[in-house]
Amino acid sequence: MKKQNIFFLLPVILLGTYFTASAQDIDERRERRKGLTVKEWNTESNRKWLDHYTVYNEDGYKIEEIEYAVYGQKERVVSEFNAEGKCIKETVYDYKNKPYRIRKYEHNEDGTKKKQYNYLPNGKLFSVKTYEYIKR
Repeated sequence: MKKQNIFFLLPVILLGTYFTASAQDIDERRERRKGLTVKEWNTESNRKWLDHYTVYNEDGYKIEEIEYAVYGQKERVVSEFNAEGKCIKETVYDYKNKPYRIRKYEHNEDGTKKKQYNYLPNGKLFSVKTYEYIKR
């Protein structure tokens, strides 16, 4: 095999190994998160308060995350997933636990996000975010 072919194939092989390892890492992390609840605590002097509360479903996907401040709940996000494990909807709640934003997602065939539609609680479309992926 010529040297130039080896130099061409080496990055391809290394890149393939990287993506395989990354997929394995993601699967392993998801496996560890199945049915898990995580509480993150802040401490200051003699005070201690809950900072984040995260819940994962039986498939290892984050279905709820609550962010707290010293005074209580700051924001809560509840996520819904499709059969392929892609997040299709997030409902964002305010400090009074009232929904103030609903995000719905479209995905590309490779699983990456394509568009994010932001709705007000009354169902009115507020804005649209489009994702663009550029390889370097």
